[in-house]
Amino acid sequence: MARAAENVVAFYNKRGTCEQWIKEGKGAIKWTRLSCRSFAANAVRLQLHALAYNLGNFLRTLATPEPIKDWSLTSLKEKLIKIGAKIVSHGRYVTFQMAEVAIPRQMFQEILWLIAELRPKPPPSPA
Repeated sequence: MARAAENVVAFYNKRGTCEQWIKEGKGAIKWTRLSCRSFAANAVRLQLHALAYNLGNFLRTLATPEPIKDWSLTSLKEKLIKIGAKIVSHGRYVTFQMAEVAIPRQMFQEILWLIAELRPKPPPSPA
């Protein structure tokens, strides 16, 4: 080969990483389940799966605390997204009542805080 050994290894490692991402998408998001009869419907379904995968990656990379940084998308889906919650609406606020079996309250609060920190700060009001 005309390339340096380090470049070949780096290229191969990137290929392996991409294959892991594809495997994760197939397992966690089930993006190969395109069972609609029309091509257009399957195209839309695949785009929705890609959006779900990207949102999961967003959550994993930008808004997860250190103890769960290395969780797979399957773990995130099962422990954060596919859990039951009771929504209680009061006059001025909405409360989510969830069991702390999957994830402790403190960690869930930290995830919400990390997501809130991603929001741009409003400009200072003129005095």
